[in-house]
Amino acid sequence: MSAMDDADLAAHLAETAGRILRDVRASGVFSPKALGKAGDQTANAFLVHALREARPDDGLLSEEAKCDGTRLTRSRVWIIDPVDGTREYGEARADWAVHVGLAIDGEPVVGAVALPDAGVVLRSDRAEPLPPPADPLRMVVSRTRPAPEAVAVAERLGAALIPMGSAGAKAMAVVRGEADIYLHTGGQYEWDSMAPVAVALAHGLHCSRIDGTPLRYNREDVYLPDLLICPQALAGQVLATVGEAQEAGEAAN
Repeated sequence: MSAMDDADLAAHLAETAGRILRDVRASGVFSPKALGKAGDQTANAFLVHALREARPDDGLLSEEAKCDGTRLTRSRVWIIDPVDGTREYGEARADWAVHVGLAIDGEPVVGAVALPDAGVVLRSDRAEPLPPPADPLRMVVSRTRPAPEAVAVAERLGAALIPMGSAGAKAMAVVRGEADIYLHTGGQYEWDSMAPVAVALAHGLHCSRIDGTPLRYNREDVYLPDLLICPQALAGQVLATVGEAQEAGEAAN
């Protein structure tokens, strides 16, 4: 694997981890309650060992592995989420994902997002043309906890809400033209968005915090409160609407 370039490595690992996860689920030996943990730990072990073998000099940040801080001294840092959308994985839905991404000096440069139950791997090095936004607009939101701010923005834009599982699946819905806006204000971590943002940026989409500032990775504090992914043509309108909704919410309080 060390002979692969970074994009090929990310895609290969994401796809392979997805196959492993499907095999773990198909084994039938885990209760629904235990399946998510078993899948997370199994996929994480594979990804961590594979990256340390293929890129021993790079840093690594994983949702499922304790961080010892050495990544903060590295320019190149792999950021992975072995199972993004544990509930959806356990339910055998299509809206869960595996994230493998590489940040260089904090920038989301390389990403691969596997949607194993959909049979798809989206890559930052294989961008495809984006379709124009739909009319009415479509916004993906959490299927269990839609953020009030996102719902308020959707109402102001006249956008239809599409409930969906994992962050990666939501971001890839925009990349694939199945939705137009992914607006999240409920809090995430770097592994939730790094690989999806790398893929979205490569496809020409706008990606930022909801105040318009860039998304930066491999920080000491890995918490990221909010995120916007949408076509460039919609970015100004959406960001302005977010501001209006926040001001209205503050006035109401």
